[in-house]
Amino acid sequence: MNLPALKEQRASKADALRNIIGRAANENRDLNDSEQKAFDAARGEIETLEKNIRNAEFLADAERRMDGQPVGNPDKKFEVECRDFSLRKAICSQIPGMNVDAGHELELSRELERRSGQRAQGIMVPMSVFEKRVVTTALPVGGPGGTLVPMEWGTDIIDILRAKTVVRSLGATVLTGLTGNVALPSLKTSAVASWVAENAAISATDPEFDSVAMVPKHMGVLTEISRNMAMQTSPDVETIIRNDFAQLLAAGLDTAAINGTGPANNQPTGILNYTGVGDVPVGASGGAPTWALVLSLINAVSNANALGGSLAFLTNSKAVGKMATVLKTTSDTSSNFIIENPGVGTLAGYPLATSNLVPSTLVKGGSGAVCSALIFGDWGQLIIGVWSALDLLVNPYETVAYSKGNIQIRGMMTVDIALRQPAAFAKIADLTTT
Repeated sequence: MNLPALKEQRASKADALRNIIGRAANENRDLNDSEQKAFDAARGEIETLEKNIRNAEFLADAERRMDGQPVGNPDKKFEVECRDFSLRKAICSQIPGMNVDAGHELELSRELERRSGQRAQGIMVPMSVFEKRVVTTALPVGGPGGTLVPMEWGTDIIDILRAKTVVRSLGATVLTGLTGNVALPSLKTSAVASWVAENAAISATDPEFDSVAMVPKHMGVLTEISRNMAMQTSPDVETIIRNDFAQLLAAGLDTAAINGTGPANNQPTGILNYTGVGDVPVGASGGAPTWALVLSLINAVSNANALGGSLAFLTNSKAVGKMATVLKTTSDTSSNFIIENPGVGTLAGYPLATSNLVPSTLVKGGSGAVCSALIFGDWGQLIIGVWSALDLLVNPYETVAYSKGNIQIRGMMTVDIALRQPAAFAKIADLTTT
């Protein structure tokens, strides 16, 4: 489905309609039967083309939101092999005395090292193993993994209560397979059209280009599992280990994307600290959310000509709870609250995501007020760059874990986060919710 070709066909059909109408108008008459028939046929073809163009534009936009792929011809077979990577076997292969066949995992690790140009300290794990998978059976309720044995299947396992991770689902763009520092091109100033007199020269105006730098930064997770859990061969245990690491990594990325404090602290710079993001202050000592503040966030993005793409609000549960109790105007006597139905997930007509990774402990200047943040913007402008697979290193001799018969696991990955157009976001960082 070629979008330019479809638009060209539509333009051609529209020209045909103009010619039919123009011919009749020049002769000061209505369309004759043959002209009307040709007109109706062309109009039907244009309507079909319009539908195909909408479908093609939707597909093109969806493809732009997909994970970036390394330049070149992707090795589809390798991607399939990566999905069969066993995280449990990768862990067990590094535990002395654990008899496990991890040849497949070690071979994939060596290939990942070759492709990334980085030497693993432990074993490289492809990020595709952390994709969401369907689990058809579950494990029993129990302790930290020691009771998860094949003979005792139940119907549930109780996970810890985790903050919801949302940045990627909001439309963030993911680039994988990066090497070295990356400079993403962006248009700083566009060329300008101008009106001129006949035979007068047009003034030249050149577009100016800028770049957004992405520099590798390292994120680590440290966890432990029981030896009994590592020994189990059940697919459900594999899923639990994968999901736990996936949640840890996603939470780390979301936290950095929202409120990362920058290279001085070995972190990416998050939206709340990014230069160029629109700032809508509430007041010297912060203040409660108002309908006017919500509209000001939208206006800030609109005034930057960025009101398009994957637009959505993001805040925490405290701010949502507060906005569900604040009327839009002081003259309202009915339940016309800023958020009328917290369960629906919309605010001012735009999607609203809630995650407690959005800080609720921001301190407002010298006032000491503890505040929450509210963010609005085009989340497709947020870029997550990934340089490496997950480097997994097992330490079965760490003192505390060893004394309990557990295994400590360290995961390291190299990523960075950047905003291609910071003005596509606006923030309020001083909402009081008490």
